[in-house]
Amino acid sequence: MVLWVAFALMSAAAILAVLWPLARTAAVVRSGSDIAVYRDQLEEIDRDRGAGLIGEAEADAARVEVSRRLLAAADTEAPAPKAQPLWHRRGAAIAALVVLSALPVGLYAALGSPNIPGQPAFARAAQPPDHQSIEALIGQVEQHLASNPNDGAGWQVIAPVYMRLGRFDDAVAAFRKSLALNGETAERDSSLGEALVGAADGIVTDEAKQTFQRALARDPREPKARYFLGLADQQDGNREAAIVKWRALLQDAPPEAPWIGFVRESLAKISGQPVAAGGPTGEDIAAAKNMAPAQREAMIRGMVARLADQLHADGSDVDGWLKLVRAYAVLGDQGKAKSAAADARRALADHPDALKRIDDLVKGLGLEG
Repeated sequence: MVLWVAFALMSAAAILAVLWPLARTAAVVRSGSDIAVYRDQLEEIDRDRGAGLIGEAEADAARVEVSRRLLAAADTEAPAPKAQPLWHRRGAAIAALVVLSALPVGLYAALGSPNIPGQPAFARAAQPPDHQSIEALIGQVEQHLASNPNDGAGWQVIAPVYMRLGRFDDAVAAFRKSLALNGETAERDSSLGEALVGAADGIVTDEAKQTFQRALARDPREPKARYFLGLADQQDGNREAAIVKWRALLQDAPPEAPWIGFVRESLAKISGQPVAAGGPTGEDIAAAKNMAPAQREAMIRGMVARLADQLHADGSDVDGWLKLVRAYAVLGDQGKAKSAAADARRALADHPDALKRIDDLVKGLGLEG
């Protein structure tokens, strides 16, 4: 509302500046005294402008009009200029009114966004516009937080941005502020722990370990804490403990979790064997311990083949399709992964939500094209 009132006042001032000279009639009688009067008027305009009684636009318009009359009065030999017909002046006034009113409103309606509410600086940093650099937006948020250090939402939003930029020390400070202002949750504790690991060049320090343990005390299924505590075991030389933690994490993982592939790769590196999408069962692990690598791979491929047969018999299991596509991708068979995704799309053609999950997985695994 304030914006539209401001527009109305500016438009009124501009219209007045244009209509004022059109509304005045030209002087018919000019004499030497007229010249003195006009000069006094020019001086009066300058005084009013200097005192701030009128704006620059109004002053310029008035000077032009008085100067014109002064020149006409100075030419005593010339006849008085013929006044414009009344309908000419009215037409000019109407045209000025329409143009000055409609043109700014039309331009703003086309180019502006009068109905969009104001947005805090930290929210703009979370989703930056195309025409602003991330550095500029981060600067705006930092300036906002410097003036509003108790803005818990601002610290919560900027901390992950620091993480993505590799500014781990800043991320640690921001997550600490968020925890202090917003309260502790398992997710916030885990995020602080991750920032501490980043600040320590990938080492799970004692402080980070304690932070992850606090997160698990609040939520035993918190995935980030479970992963990093497994990483701490690996860094401490306890490889078997890390394998147990990561396999359990994969067993509990929802099919659409974006971090499944990362955990699976980490597990494969320390276990020396590929890991199927949902993770092998306890029986599968026990059976594979004494197998040669070729036998283990054959066993895994057999499990994948059985899953494929089940899905082709009953294609309504979207989670099964997700596991099958992931399994082929882990085994390095990109062709079969793409084929399984195509089969899944056909089987789930009447289920848009399921199709979206398949498409998201295909994009995440880089199977497009």
